[in-house]
Amino acid sequence: MSSEPPVRVGLRVNDVTAAATLYETLGFVPVGTVPGADGGVVMAILRRGPLQLLVDALVGMPFPDSPRERQTKAGPRGLGVVIGLEVDDVDETARQCRVAGCVITSAPADAPWGERYAELEDPYGYAWKLFQSTGSSDDGMQAAHDAWFTETRS
Repeated sequence: MSSEPPVRVGLRVNDVTAAATLYETLGFVPVGTVPGADGGVVMAILRRGPLQLLVDALVGMPFPDSPRERQTKAGPRGLGVVIGLEVDDVDETARQCRVAGCVITSAPADAPWGERYAELEDPYGYAWKLFQSTGSSDDGMQAAHDAWFTETRS
């Protein structure tokens, strides 16, 4: 086995440096950058535990022209994908993300399945779910089902 993290996620963004700075707010640690032909950063590599985050430029990377590449550039990026990330303090991390330009789509709240969470969209179109355990010993699967599908009766 190599010393490389076992999980890699690539995100395409219009400003690699700004995105890398935002993702550092989420606890990612910079590993390195790759300069483009013009000297600007076209890739930033960050790590957080077993995850390596590759932040690639939308323009300037030598990706082959293809239908998928044209769709990626046109956007929306990340549609249908939510990146879940455990943090020490959901409220503070959500506040920092809001200051950094993220849109909070679900304010910090306690869920019946034993976590505090918040959901946000970053300036690059990616959805994130921040969460921390509340130590509840409830059956999380049943609590999720009940919260989503049980009608309240008066």
